[in-house]
Amino acid sequence: MVSVGTIVWLSSELMFFAGLFAMYFQIRSLSPDLWADHTEKLAVPFASVNTFVLVISSLWCQLGVWRAESGQASRTGKLWQTGFIRTLRRTPTHGPSWGMREWYVVTYIFGAAFIAGQVFEYATLSSEGITLSSDRYGSVFYMATGFHGMHVTGGLIAFLLIIGRTFTTKRYSHTQAVGAVVTSYYWHFVDVVWVALFATIYLLK
Repeated sequence: MVSVGTIVWLSSELMFFAGLFAMYFQIRSLSPDLWADHTEKLAVPFASVNTFVLVISSLWCQLGVWRAESGQASRTGKLWQTGFIRTLRRTPTHGPSWGMREWYVVTYIFGAAFIAGQVFEYATLSSEGITLSSDRYGSVFYMATGFHGMHVTGGLIAFLLIIGRTFTTKRYSHTQAVGAVVTSYYWHFVDVVWVALFATIYLLK
């Protein structure tokens, strides 16, 4: 039921972002010259790297999900013994490997790095005169990327809760594994939304 409820909620979130996309294209169609001028100020290479950081975090998240589903909450060996290949192939773990906790910590680090990159980009654009209240472009840009950033931040808080729960119980239960899985649904969702936003805002001329 938790999984179904999460999927239904994400469907409503999808409609919310669809509204943001509709707003973006509508306002862009009314101000083509403004868009042509301001999009030249976007640091596409930097945004591409930041996008890669967020996308690769989905891989770490999924590896954590597979460990959660197998009932492994934490690592069974040394910190450098990740068991990456075995986890990626979803083969039974017969040796030392990371558990859900370690993969989710890495996911959190990559997600936080993405937010830090977005804050840096905001600071750069603000210094060039593109702010939330500067013009139509600034308003739409910050609303679309800002709401997404808020969703990413919400996901980071969820990761902290899921990771924290592994320290408060002696036995990793099915209920905790479900919590880890539905958190991954949300994280993959915000990643896919960002890929669409990146293509729309940074690449679509």
